[in-house]
Amino acid sequence: MTMTTALIAEDEPILAATLAAALQRQWPGLSIVANCANGIDALQQALALQPEVLFLDIKMPGKSGLDVAAELADAWPGPAPFPQVVFVTAYDEFAVQAFDREAADYVLKPVSDERLGRTVARLQQRLQDKPAGGAAALEVLAGQLRALGVPMAAPPAQRLTVIRAAVGNQVRMVPVEDVVYFEAADKYVNVVTADCELLIRMSLKELLPQLDEQLFWQVHRGTIVNSSCVLSALREEGGKLSLALRSRAEKLRVSPLYAHLFRQM
Repeated sequence: MTMTTALIAEDEPILAATLAAALQRQWPGLSIVANCANGIDALQQALALQPEVLFLDIKMPGKSGLDVAAELADAWPGPAPFPQVVFVTAYDEFAVQAFDREAADYVLKPVSDERLGRTVARLQQRLQDKPAGGAAALEVLAGQLRALGVPMAAPPAQRLTVIRAAVGNQVRMVPVEDVVYFEAADKYVNVVTADCELLIRMSLKELLPQLDEQLFWQVHRGTIVNSSCVLSALREEGGKLSLALRSRAEKLRVSPLYAHLFRQM
C-alpha cells in the first residue's frame, strides 16, 4: 500500500504525540516522516522531505505556522506538488472565513477525534482529486494566509525621499524614485537602480514602512519592487510568476503570497 507522508510541527511534546496517535488511528495509511518542535526545523524538514500533508501549529518558537507556510510557498522546489496544509491552534480567532475555500484546513486544540476525522476525510479527498496539486491551490492558500494575518506591510512611518549609501569614502545620494528594486542581503539591503547596486545597513522589514506603498510593492519576502519599473508579469511553467523590468535584464520572482498584485484589472 502506498503511504501518504505527513509532517507535524508542534512545540508541546504531549500534544504532538497525541495528534500523531490520533492520526494513526484514523488514517492507517499515513506515515509521519518528521515531528518538529519549532518553525525553523519545520521549514527545513518540509523542504528536505517534501511531505504531502503539513500539520502546523500556528504559535510556536522560531517561526509561526503561518510564517512556515508562507516561506514554503516562496521556496517550494518541487517536483512534488505543494503539500496540503492543516493549521493547529488553541485560538479560535484563527478559525475564520479564511478557511471557507479548499487550500487549507484547521483543527483546534485539544484535538477531538470527531473534528480530526472530518479533516482527514477532506485531506484524503483532496489528495485523490488533485494528485498533482498546482498553482491554483497554492494561490488560494496564499489568499488564506493574507486573511489570517501574515504581515503584508509594517505600520506607516516617515517616508524616505533619498537613500544614503556608503561607497568607499563617499556617501552616494540616490533619490528613492530612481530605485528599481530593493533586495534583502543578510543584514543589508541591496539597492538596485538602472545602472548600479548599493548596499545599505538596514533590514527589508525596517525599510518597507518608510516607502510609498502605492509605488513600492513587496513581491517576495526578500524583494520590494518599484511598480513603475515593472514592464510585465510573466506566468512561467509550473504556474510561477516573475516580473520583467524596464531598465534591468534580470527577472524578479513573485511569491504566491503577492501574486494577487498582478491580476488583470
